[in-house]
Amino acid sequence: MGHKIAVYGASGHTGRFVLAELERRGFTALPFGRAQAPADDPTALDRALTGAAAVINTAGPFAVTALPLLAAAERAGIPYVDVAAEIEANADTIARGATIPAVPAMAFFGGLADLLVTAAMADWTTADEAHVAYGLSDWQPTPGTLAAGAVSHNRRNGRRVRFHNGALQYHSDTPPTLQWDFPTGPREVIGEFSMADIVTIPSHLNIPSVTSYMSTTAAQGLTKGAERQEPETFEVDVRVRRGNEERRLTATGRDIYAVSAPLAAEAAERLLTGRFKATGVASAGAMFDATDFLLKLSHVIRTARG
Repeated sequence: MGHKIAVYGASGHTGRFVLAELERRGFTALPFGRAQAPADDPTALDRALTGAAAVINTAGPFAVTALPLLAAAERAGIPYVDVAAEIEANADTIARGATIPAVPAMAFFGGLADLLVTAAMADWTTADEAHVAYGLSDWQPTPGTLAAGAVSHNRRNGRRVRFHNGALQYHSDTPPTLQWDFPTGPREVIGEFSMADIVTIPSHLNIPSVTSYMSTTAAQGLTKGAERQEPETFEVDVRVRRGNEERRLTATGRDIYAVSAPLAAEAAERLLTGRFKATGVASAGAMFDATDFLLKLSHVIRTARG
């Protein structure tokens, strides 16, 4: 392949997975981080991107790093990809726009569900609502995940957020607990457990209500903040409704952090080889052929229609 791809935050948990995935694909990785190039130092960022054909940002909190890295990518004239799960940071990136191809949230949270919903929609141009249920066996968050979550929590003053009636709504309601019928069986989930999907999906699909759910076992692990040990298994079950019709697509796999690497690397590879559909900032489903993208990752993410 021969391209050099810069990886910001390369020493972090997800960053190391991204480095390994780029090497597996034949790319030359250019690892760097805050020690070499602080996010608030444009000169250092420009120097770090010298010779790079693209940049993948894996360094959260993305409220701090996303826009500076995106601006540096613009100055270098190279594509930008990040793995941000922060709702507000992704909304900021999409609102800013770019003069280069740029894909935020190209990871397990945000990008994967966006691809699944886009593929499930298929020939539909509109839908009434989309539901994204995460059936994680557990969740042992990394320090980076916890730090990014704290930034988002503080940015919305501790309130919860949902996407309803075509807009983000901030509220203090207690989230409901309910049963979700996953393909492998029912699990207890927390409703309106909003992830980056409530930004990525409606950024390009005409769906006025997007709701996400999280298995209670995973939510409990997130609040405990236990040290990461055994990788979790996952089911991501998406359902899209239009009137009385429903379309369903489910993805299964293992290790939510590890699968973010092939998602981000595949995005960078497609941007470098001209296999993309949009200009500027666009989420995964808008930038790429969603069905083909998921098929390419079938070795790590298995999909099935309901």
